[in-house]
Amino acid sequence: MKRAILPMIFVAALMLLVGVANAADSGDVDFVAVVDEISQRGDRSLVNYKPSEGLELSDEFSSLYFDLFEESGMELAIGLQDPTLKSELESQFGTVIGHAAGGADKVLVSKAWIELRTALQTVAQQYASQPRASSTLLQAFLILLREGFEAILVVTALAAYLRKTGAADKVKVIYQGVGWALAASLITAWILTQVIELSGPAQEALEGITMLVAAAVLFYVSYWLFAKREAGRWQAYVQGQIDNALTSGSLFALGFAAFLAVYREGAETVLFYQALLGQAQGESGEIAAGFALAALTLLGLFWLMRSASLRLPIGPFFAVTAALLYYLAMNFAGTGILELQEAGWVSSTPLEGIPRLPWLGLFPTLESIAAQLALIIPLLFALGWMVMRPRTDRGAAQ
Repeated sequence: MKRAILPMIFVAALMLLVGVANAADSGDVDFVAVVDEISQRGDRSLVNYKPSEGLELSDEFSSLYFDLFEESGMELAIGLQDPTLKSELESQFGTVIGHAAGGADKVLVSKAWIELRTALQTVAQQYASQPRASSTLLQAFLILLREGFEAILVVTALAAYLRKTGAADKVKVIYQGVGWALAASLITAWILTQVIELSGPAQEALEGITMLVAAAVLFYVSYWLFAKREAGRWQAYVQGQIDNALTSGSLFALGFAAFLAVYREGAETVLFYQALLGQAQGESGEIAAGFALAALTLLGLFWLMRSASLRLPIGPFFAVTAALLYYLAMNFAGTGILELQEAGWVSSTPLEGIPRLPWLGLFPTLESIAAQLALIIPLLFALGWMVMRPRTDRGAAQ
């Protein structure tokens, strides 16, 4: 394990160096000015809105999102400090765009726009009133800690799973997935910023596709673990099939799940550090210190979670791990659709009365909820089958 962790630390440090080398000289984002322009253009666009001209209004608000909210760096700056708030604002943009594209009544479109405009103005005022000393070191620390913690959860669970099954020699597959993901993250960030400079929609599409693939893989792994959560059933499985299972598609799925968990966060982490370096001129030392502290903290968390997971009984361990991976799959499914909607790859059909819960990946659109239902319905069938099977077995025994 030590041999696996050292390359991870090296590549993570390289990630920071690449971020330093490629950082844009952007300076602070003037949130108030950006929001003022968005508000003025949005208000003008709605004055003469007609449902028959909904596509034109939809295009205008898409332009406001990509050309002002994203291009100005405001979206990335908010994501540095509050990813949940960033997702909420993205979803609110999507609601306005979806209503307009569907030719909704002016009252409904105006209501969605007023909610978005109010939220943007509130954010602009809050950020404008914040003292500058919101500690660059603290921000650098939180970026890596926040982005890395989720990946650490998945990697720890998968590695502990292999150790519990007596396949400790195959844990290297998990760490190989991590190593490939870190390398792919660096390459992706370099391509996005230096080679082809993908437009906003293309970046959103890449994030959305990655999330949906991750959701599918994590759902598969979570179901596989949950189905074997009973110790007796697991022991029988181990004795009869463990060798075949861990030398075929299942082993690949575990490594691929680790790859996706890290890759999903990696490129975004590099971009976040680039943005922070651009805003905090002359403070690269604090950023490096914050990064180093976060890396050490993540290693400590990894060791603690690894030790705790190995002490858990097989049944509870599999149940908790399956629940964690299923939660992440649900989150990725809903958020992945949101990203594709922003890219214009998936339509957006807003639903009234549905709460917006970014931490759960729940956004009030038909398409986002449908993606999550695609994971919930099989789970309900599986749970029903698992509950009914013991009764059937008892009946047969009698």
